[in-house]
Amino acid sequence: MVEKQITAKIHFCTIQELPEAEKMLVAFAKEAAIKAYAPYSLFRVGAALLLENGQVVTGNNQENAAYPSGLCAERVALFYANANWPKWPVTCMAIAATSVDGFTARPVSPCGSCRQVLLESEMRFATPIRLLLYGEDAICRVDSAADLLPLSFNKGYLRP
Repeated sequence: MVEKQITAKIHFCTIQELPEAEKMLVAFAKEAAIKAYAPYSLFRVGAALLLENGQVVTGNNQENAAYPSGLCAERVALFYANANWPKWPVTCMAIAATSVDGFTARPVSPCGSCRQVLLESEMRFATPIRLLLYGEDAICRVDSAADLLPLSFNKGYLRP
C-alpha cells in the first residue's frame, strides 16, 4: 500500500488586503447575492466573474419549489459567460452568501457540482480560475479551482 498526501494552498486575508480589482469583484458578488431568488432556503449566493477581456459577469442562485430544478450562483455565472463570451477564459471568481442574519461570517465554498464545472472551465481554457470566497470575518483566496477538487473526474477518463 502506498500513501500519498494531497494538499491545497489556501490563503486567508481581509478585504483590505485584496487588490482593488478583486475588491470590486467581491462587491459585485455581494450585490448579486442580494438579488438572488431564494424563497425556500433564504440562503442567497452571488458570484462575480472576471473574464480575461475585462468583462465582469454576475450570477446568483435561483431556487425552485421542484427541487433540484434550481441552479447555483457559480454555474449561472459560468454558463452565461461561456454562452456569451465563448473564447474568453474566466480568470477570477468571487463568491459571497447571505442568510437571514446578513452576509456569512465565514467564507462559503462552492458545492461539488460547481467545483466540477469550475474545473471543466479551467481545463477548457488551460487557465486557472482564482477564487475569492467572501466572509465578513475573512476571505479565502484559492489560486485554482483544481485545488478544491483533488482526484477529480476529467476528460482524461473518457479517452482510452
